Amino acid sequence: MKIAVDAMGGDFAPEQIVFGAVRAAKKYGCEIVLVGDEERIREVLKREKGWENLGITIHHTSQVIEMDEHPADAVRTKKDSSVVVATRLVKEGECDAVLSAGSTGAAVTAAQLILKRIKGIGRPTIATPIPTTKGVTLMLDSGANVDSKPIHLVQSGMMGSIYAEYVFGIKNPRVGLLNIGEEETKGNEQARETYPLLKELHSINFCGNAEGRDIPKGNFDVVICDGFVGNVVLKFAEGLAKTIMKLIKEAIKDGGILAKLGALLLMPTLKKLGKRLDASEYGGAPLLGVNGVCIISHGSSNAKSICSAIGVANDYVNGKVLEHIRETLEQEEVLMKES
Repeated sequence: MKIAVDAMGGDFAPEQIVFGAVRAAKKYGCEIVLVGDEERIREVLKREKGWENLGITIHHTSQVIEMDEHPADAVRTKKDSSVVVATRLVKEGECDAVLSAGSTGAAVTAAQLILKRIKGIGRPTIATPIPTTKGVTLMLDSGANVDSKPIHLVQSGMMGSIYAEYVFGIKNPRVGLLNIGEEETKGNEQARETYPLLKELHSINFCGNAEGRDIPKGNFDVVICDGFVGNVVLKFAEGLAKTIMKLIKEAIKDGGILAKLGALLLMPTLKKLGKRLDASEYGGAPLLGVNGVCIISHGSSNAKSICSAIGVANDYVNGKVLEHIRETLEQEEVLMKES
């Protein structure tokens, strides 16, 4: 297993990216290619003893795509940028996966232009795991496409179901279409047209419409929506989780000695809760639908997040998700409709 890591992408690059890569090399035993400014990367690696023995190499690049640049224009003009070169290493077969915490738009664009889409897939989709009371729910799309046709949502449901089964180990995952009500006739035109197409699929366990509250309850294993709605849900969930933890800390601080004593007794439970709500436990989200393994991490990723994201890439490759998606596309006639 060899993973290309965009060392220059992210708010805390290259320090946290490099630290996370070193941690992952130790944890997963995979080879890692750090792509970016070699001088800056080596300066960070000097703080990590024994990194030379971990199968870590550096691939120098002279350019970086900044967060405020137009993704398509930047990918086309900055041929020697870290995310473009890292993606190209996967295309050329030198690496098994690419990981970036930089501009999501640039990472998605690079994957589509360089790796290309899987034949039969209209638009790639970002699949993000969301912690629930029953484990985890995979939501897609969470930001790759703000507008999607019904067939794109159907394809997302198929790919999400495969990922949930072969990476999370969920047998016959329950798939739901995010909507404003359970009834088949509810929702906007997009939702009403998508519902009957999902019912036609033989390869997924479509369980009907999922309402917003069903996501944190874990009533579905896979929830599909367009990238606009999905990204709003995701950012709301992230903000709510942080707010809950902050409110708990403030209540303990203002509650006097008894509250502090109670918190001390509850500390192991609170730590477990914090861990379940911590996005860094999952690290990265796969971009499903492209001919290669592409993992996208949050811009604010720290070393722990990057390490977890490399673990996601590892599981994606070992789960042979790409092969299973291609096989299912051949079996499902409805998925091959014009997209």
